This record gives sequence, structure tokens and C-alpha cells, in this order.
Amino acid sequence: MKKNMIYRYLHMKKHPFFCLLLSFLLLVGQTVLPACSSGNHLDPSDPVTLTFWHVYGEQVSSPMNLLVQEFNETVGIEKGIVINVTRMSNASDIGEQLLAAQAGEAGAGSMPDLFLCYPGTASLLGPENLVDWSDYFSKEELDSYVDAFVEEGMLQDRLCVFPVCKSTRLLYINGTEFGRFQADTGTSYSSLRTWDGFFRTAEKYREWSGGKPFCAFDYLVQNVDVCAREQGADQVTKDGYYDCSDPVLRNTWKQFADALVRGDIIISDLYANTQMMTGEVPAGAGSSAAILYFNDTVTFSDNTTEPMDLKVLPLPVSNHLEQGQDPLAPQTSCGICALKTDSVKAQAASVFVHWLTESGRNLEFAAETGYFPVTEEAFQSIDSYSFQDPSYRSVYNAIRTVKNTCRFVPLPSDSGFIEKTNLLYDKLRAEQASLASQYRNGADLDDLESQTWEQFCSCLGPP
Repeated sequence: MKKNMIYRYLHMKKHPFFCLLLSFLLLVGQTVLPACSSGNHLDPSDPVTLTFWHVYGEQVSSPMNLLVQEFNETVGIEKGIVINVTRMSNASDIGEQLLAAQAGEAGAGSMPDLFLCYPGTASLLGPENLVDWSDYFSKEELDSYVDAFVEEGMLQDRLCVFPVCKSTRLLYINGTEFGRFQADTGTSYSSLRTWDGFFRTAEKYREWSGGKPFCAFDYLVQNVDVCAREQGADQVTKDGYYDCSDPVLRNTWKQFADALVRGDIIISDLYANTQMMTGEVPAGAGSSAAILYFNDTVTFSDNTTEPMDLKVLPLPVSNHLEQGQDPLAPQTSCGICALKTDSVKAQAASVFVHWLTESGRNLEFAAETGYFPVTEEAFQSIDSYSFQDPSYRSVYNAIRTVKNTCRFVPLPSDSGFIEKTNLLYDKLRAEQASLASQYRNGADLDDLESQTWEQFCSCLGPP
């Protein structure tokens, strides 16, 4: 076969027209072939099946499963593509399973064709083993997505992690309880715009309530991280660890840890919404996607209830922003990756991801799950979207404010970092009641806070 191809090529070289045509094709191919390199390999009469692991709900009727079903029954039939969901779990579990499957560990099973994961996990899997989505999306198409979301998925100049939706951290308030606090003390929601105001409010609430903490934190380290960056920390993380010699990071931690020691804030048991819904705290700092798990009522330990009247605000910002400096907002959540196998599966994956992130569909999915949409058009459509639940409208008002006023900052997301932060949270959670008790009994605040800093550095500082 190769000899025949070479012969035909040499024969053509005798004819100037063929030489000119070949030169033109080679020149054009250098510029246009990569953009359409996938060709059209799909065949409705011989459908290709893609296995898919995702993180959006573990129930059969999860929002992602419903979308997959819709795709399979419409575009999938037309194009010859079947998406088969074979695992639903949280991001940490899926990250561990992906690495185990790639390593061929016993019982790990095979790698899926499509999967949701953090960029940190994708980097460990190896960008060279993943489809480069920029081969299947034109520059004009990519320009329609939020720049920061696309940039986070770039690994070694390859777009390996495509944004499906993103989340940030927001401040949730039990409006009923805060209303009582406001009536008695004159404290307003505006006091929560900055961290200094937040911590003054938290201390005032504890005193007013007779010792109840004000706010539960899901991800305390992320708030410390972003606040330190806003205050000019030179290098918050280095090689996956925090620089414990950075005085800005140290002072930022102290602000949060002092509040923890006093009992003004707590580390949540798992997610802050649980402790808000049982009346243990009137506020929670957690993921924008936490709106999925809030009830309309607070149920106290004596089984009495009252309306939650949930209010949602952007996170506070540092008081020490320089003039003209944008506040920062954490940018989190997984993106979608495709295992690099063959051109048919890559093209099928591209069709699904194009369909999944179409602006109207993406906004609807995001609006039902508490996430950000990922296209600029979808963001612009939030104002006109019809939310059935007022609390969801409150979430998206806060999201819109964050998008318009803040610069997104992707935070460390690999499974090793998550494991280290979870270890710190476990330690602080186990000790927070004792720390607050010691403080009430006269122990020195600085000494107790220093104990928490030592734990921070032992978990997240350099080895």
C-alpha cells in the first residue's frame, strides 16, 4: 500500500498542475486541518457509547442524569452517540477512583471515556492522556465562554478541562433570626460587606445571643486564602503548600482563628446549611451550590420550627484593598475531561460537550443547581430567568454581583490538597468547643490562637 501511494505521488510530481495543487493543499492544511481534524466519523447506524462519571447528584433523577437522558433521546439518536453514566459521586471520590483506574489498581475498574474532575486531578492524570478541547472548539466558540473559567482548564497549553458550570462561596443568612438581632442592636446587613465588619458582627451576635456562634464555615481555608491574596500575600501557595513564613498569611489566619477561639464562628460539621437549619447558627459560609440543600424552615432541638427567610450575600472582602483593586472570589467546581482514545470517541465527546454547554441549556442547568453558567450570554440572561423559589433568586443576585465586581481566583483542587484541608478541619472541629471554653475561663487568646496556627502549618505548610 505504501509503495503504491509513493508511486502515485512521484507520478503526480511530473505534472505542474498537481505540484501546484499539492503545494496549495499542504499550505491550507497547515492552517485549517487542526480545527476540523476530527472529521465526521459518527454513524447513527453504528452508535458509539461513552461511559461517564459525574458529580452532580448521586440520585437517579439528578439534574445531570436528566440532561444525559435528553441528549441520548435526541441528538444522540441523530448522531449515533450514547452517553452511559456509570458512576455518580463527589469530586474527591471520583478523583481518587480515576487515579486508581489509571494505575490499574485491583478493583478500580476501567477509566471512563468522559468524567468530571478538578484541574489538579487532570494534571495528575497527564494532559497528554486527555482530549484537547481546543481541537474541537473554534476560537470564536471559546471566546463566548467566561475567560477565567476556560483558563483554569488549560494544562500545558492544552484545554483539558472544559467548564460545564462553576461555583463560588457565598454568605447565607437566616433572615428571621438576623431580623431579631438587627432590631435589638441596630446591626445591618451592610456590616457584612467586609471581613472586619463581619467579625465585629459575629462577636456582637455571640454576646447578644448568650454565647451562640454566628457563622459556620464549610471551607475556612479558602476564605483565608482569598483574603490573604486580597491583602497582598506574596505567594500564598508554593508547590501545593502554604508559605507559613508569609506575615500576611499569618495575620489573616489570626483574624479568622481569633473568632474561632472566642466562639464567634465554628467549623461546620459537614456543610453549614445543616447547622443553620437546626438553629445552631444564623449564618453559613459555603458553596453557591449549597442552595440545593436548604429547607424553608429552621427546626430546633425541641422540634419547634420557624421560617428561614433565607438571605444570600457575596462573601465579605478585605478592608485593605488598594484603590482600584478588584476584590477576589474563589472559583471552584469540576470541569469535564475526555480520555484520549480514538477520533470517533473524541468527536462524540465534543458533540455532547457542545450541546451540554449551549447557553440556554447551561443557564437552566446552573440555575437549578446553584452553580454559575459558563458562557457570557448565559450570565447576561440571569436577570430575565424565571426562578420559582425566592431563595434561588437571592443566590443568583449574589452571583451576579460577584461576577460584576470580583476577579475569580481558582484555588488548589487536587485530591492531596483536599485531603490536607480536611485533616485540618477535623482537628479544629474536634477542639473548637474546648478552645472557646478555655477562652471563657480566662486563657490567653493569643496562646490559643497560636495553637491553631501550629495545626495549620503542620497540615498545610511545607513538609
